[in-house]
Amino acid sequence: MRFAVASLMADDQPAQPGTDSSSGPKLFDRVRAAIRLRHYSRRTEESYVAWIRRFILFHGKQHPSELGGKEVAAFLSHLALRQHVGASTQNQALSALVFLHRHVLRRDLGVLEGLVWAKRPSRLPVVLTRDEVAALLGQLSGVMWVIATLLYGSGLRLSECLDLRVKDIDVEGNQVVLRGGKGGKDRVTPLPAVVKAPLARHLERVRAQHGRDVAQGFGRVVLPDAIAARYPNAATSWSWQFVFPAARICWDQRLTAVAVQTAPLRTRRAVSAC
Repeated sequence: MRFAVASLMADDQPAQPGTDSSSGPKLFDRVRAAIRLRHYSRRTEESYVAWIRRFILFHGKQHPSELGGKEVAAFLSHLALRQHVGASTQNQALSALVFLHRHVLRRDLGVLEGLVWAKRPSRLPVVLTRDEVAALLGQLSGVMWVIATLLYGSGLRLSECLDLRVKDIDVEGNQVVLRGGKGGKDRVTPLPAVVKAPLARHLERVRAQHGRDVAQGFGRVVLPDAIAARYPNAATSWSWQFVFPAARICWDQRLTAVAVQTAPLRTRRAVSAC
């Protein structure tokens, strides 16, 4: 059975003769539902869907229900031998395909015979000196300077910084609260004194932008877990807005049914996700 990837796949069960394989939930819809049920991050969802799509295209658009461990091993070996991906990239692709088979197709991949693993090279980490950091920050200005200073001064990952909400910045306590960081863990990190004034000016501009969005019927943000259902007005509240929002209004599939009934299906997302 072959099918169009552009249509986000037919149902993941093999079609019986004379039946319409598009009558059930589509494969990517089921993948996204399984990921969101387990509260994986948005970036994990995007990454898994992308790897599953590449796997399907590699095997001539065959449905994954018709493919097994042999085909998975062939795809992963191709990534290592032909695409020259690193070990971490190959492991990410493997995780996506294991998730697909275990939680969507409901079957075990078994032993991946003949799999060629990508080699993990030994490299020393590159750490900038204080003078190098100062020189780097000296070349930046505006919002980029604020972001880079938070990365260095607060020890944030780029994704963590760009996903910060207004409520996560505690100016009086001189700290930044990280929600759902790597591994789904929360942590508290210092807020550099040098960034407080520029950050406050930046937030004033963001708040003015948010006010204009709300006046136009937008100004909603994606909320984690079941917050939107419990607090219908939280999506437009200032405290839940992103510290570094995207410059344009974006369509977002994660808005809940509550949001759909009260506002257009458009939202201002984090700059990294739009």
